Amino acid sequence: MAKPQVPGQIKHYLQFADLTRAEYDYLLSRTAWLKERFKRYETWHPLHDRTLAMIFEKHSTRTRLSFEAGIHQLGGHAVYLNTRDTQLGRGEPVEDAAQVISRMTDIIMIRTFGQDIIERFAANSRVPVINGLTNEFHPCQVLTDIFTFVEARGPIQGKTVAWVGDANNMAYTWIQAAECLDFQLRFSAPDGYQLDRARLSGAALNHLMICADPRDAVKGADLVTTDVWTSMGYEDQNTMRMKAFKDWMVTEELMALANPSALFMHCLPAHRGEEVSAAVIDGPQSVVWEEAENRLHVQKALMEYLLCGQISATGSPV
Repeated sequence: MAKPQVPGQIKHYLQFADLTRAEYDYLLSRTAWLKERFKRYETWHPLHDRTLAMIFEKHSTRTRLSFEAGIHQLGGHAVYLNTRDTQLGRGEPVEDAAQVISRMTDIIMIRTFGQDIIERFAANSRVPVINGLTNEFHPCQVLTDIFTFVEARGPIQGKTVAWVGDANNMAYTWIQAAECLDFQLRFSAPDGYQLDRARLSGAALNHLMICADPRDAVKGADLVTTDVWTSMGYEDQNTMRMKAFKDWMVTEELMALANPSALFMHCLPAHRGEEVSAAVIDGPQSVVWEEAENRLHVQKALMEYLLCGQISATGSPV
């Protein structure tokens, strides 16, 4: 069912802002459809004989497993490439690698460091490229988190999301999502770890509140989310970060300030006793395991959409 790529019509997913609200409405609905079908053990192979190339410069558990299992469940197969084991790790230009890999595969997922790397790759690719994570953005994870919220609580429009922690790739992606999907994001981090105002558009600021005190961010929130205090690539700052963020742990006391029906999310892996207490992540408001599973179904919907366009419930193109 996958359609041939037409030059000039390739759609990439490099950051959350790459898609419209209408496209996200479709993807959220499509994810629910694919997940329900999967739970009923019903085969669905729209990507029969299609190949996903997975390029990893940063290690991963959930990203590799969800993409590899996802393309398999859609009827295709995956090829794992680690930059250390390919010519990319020996100095081959990103542009050259993109030309070659995209001529041998149908869709590409990249998990790397700088956003500029994936943008250069996509600019030279003949097939869709998906951002599996960069230092700047993590769109697949935030899309998953939004689906998890919608699945449990309904539309996220008009809701309040509290981000407690570092101004990392997740935080900036949540800001893009708030602007696109029309909800409020409250951000709280210690001094020295604030957002870069140069990266924030005027429209984004209309959906963003910066709180010096994490309690102000969480009060009345519908979703509380966080991440590790030391992201991949910043390990040399770990000791300094542990001290700076010590008052930004999501505890039972902090969660008690949120709406009684508020959910807690974490993209994992988590460090209990650092960014979140065990009582919260293992408690009744936590949906981290549902969140982890949903990476699989969200990314299936995304791959299907990038290769096939919108598909109706009967399986025909819209």
